[in-house]
Amino acid sequence: MENQTEVREFVLLSLTHDLGLQRPLFILFLLLYVASLLGNGAIVTVVMAEPRLYTPMYFFLSNLSSLDICYCTVTMPKMLAGFLSGPQAISFAGCLAQLHFFQFLGSSEGVLLAVMAYDRYVAICNPLRYTVVMSPRACLLLAVASWASGFLHALLTTVMTSRLRFCRSNRVHHFCCDVKPLLDLACGSTRLNLTLLNVDAAVLGLSSFLLTLLSYLYIISFLLLKVQSRESRRKAFSTCTSHLTVVCLLYLPVLGNYMISSPGLPTERDMIPTLMYSVVTPVLNPLIYTLRNEEVKSALKKLLRRNLFPKRI
Repeated sequence: MENQTEVREFVLLSLTHDLGLQRPLFILFLLLYVASLLGNGAIVTVVMAEPRLYTPMYFFLSNLSSLDICYCTVTMPKMLAGFLSGPQAISFAGCLAQLHFFQFLGSSEGVLLAVMAYDRYVAICNPLRYTVVMSPRACLLLAVASWASGFLHALLTTVMTSRLRFCRSNRVHHFCCDVKPLLDLACGSTRLNLTLLNVDAAVLGLSSFLLTLLSYLYIISFLLLKVQSRESRRKAFSTCTSHLTVVCLLYLPVLGNYMISSPGLPTERDMIPTLMYSVVTPVLNPLIYTLRNEEVKSALKKLLRRNLFPKRI
């Protein structure tokens, strides 16, 4: 007879069962986590401290860095503990909370990247109206909309998942409580959850991706057809390259994980794209924006000189 005991806690399995790899992986991911906190924290600090960076582009960049700090913090502590002491137990409520914030922050980041693409479109294609269209009030509303849309998406996912019954194994074949590995453990039909997951991912994720793509198609066509100066083109493309790189790093693994792969595949395959957009991308974002952005590098050097070598009176 099938065991119908209701699951009250889950066990998050580690990335690998090879004991020889767990210590090196702990060191690697600890370094990645610290680098993410320091890099994104530096961007937020620089944008807040430097008046020259009080512009829409850097306002949205500081929001992106704040999201990245929270995003990797949702999963990394449990993952790091798993490398040291093996599979980690997490309560049912704790698992739902992790699921909610994981979906909330990831979805908000996708929408925010679309907003940042729109900001570049207005700056390059309509520079005379830029200060009107991207006013402080408009920027604040767009940032709030990014966070709010991610929150509503996560709320729907969390509520639908909480209504499922879990009476099979409580071992989650993942390093965090994501929606797909949890659906694999549910009793009964999950068809409604899968349908809502696909529709919601298509509406929020794909629409954000298409809006980003459309913005850059307009930008590229505008630069090629209406901008004659090579130097102006170079500067415009330079401001967009960093953002396009971040978009690719986020969307390629996300689309592969949630929209291309289908239920029933081994969940170990889902760990690689999840690691890309939840761990690796938050580490690379500060490097991408600082290495290619002279204003951020200049402001960061100025801030470091001010704090490390204060002028003596």
